[in-house]
Amino acid sequence: MTTTEIRKARQQLVRLTRQLAAIGPAMRGTVVRIGTRNKQFYFSLNKDKKTRLIYLGRQREPIARRFSANYKKLLAIAEEMTVLNMELLKNDAVK
Repeated sequence: MTTTEIRKARQQLVRLTRQLAAIGPAMRGTVVRIGTRNKQFYFSLNKDKKTRLIYLGRQREPIARRFSANYKKLLAIAEEMTVLNMELLKNDAVK
């Protein structure tokens, strides 16, 4: 990596850190709709090989979707930061 590329990678890390701080509440899991006649919204989480469900209803469903989407954004940012940090570390450019 050239010094210019190193500087750009560091700047990108700063931007990603700001994005990470602005994400807000996050939850790993999925909003599902369960039922045969009267379908209801639940939040589903698989933890320790067990599926856990939380009843949401219509009022809490949009909030749970937002939290789940925030978690996906958090993962994407963490992946991008990992790639940048690996490149910096490989080139002994870590502060």
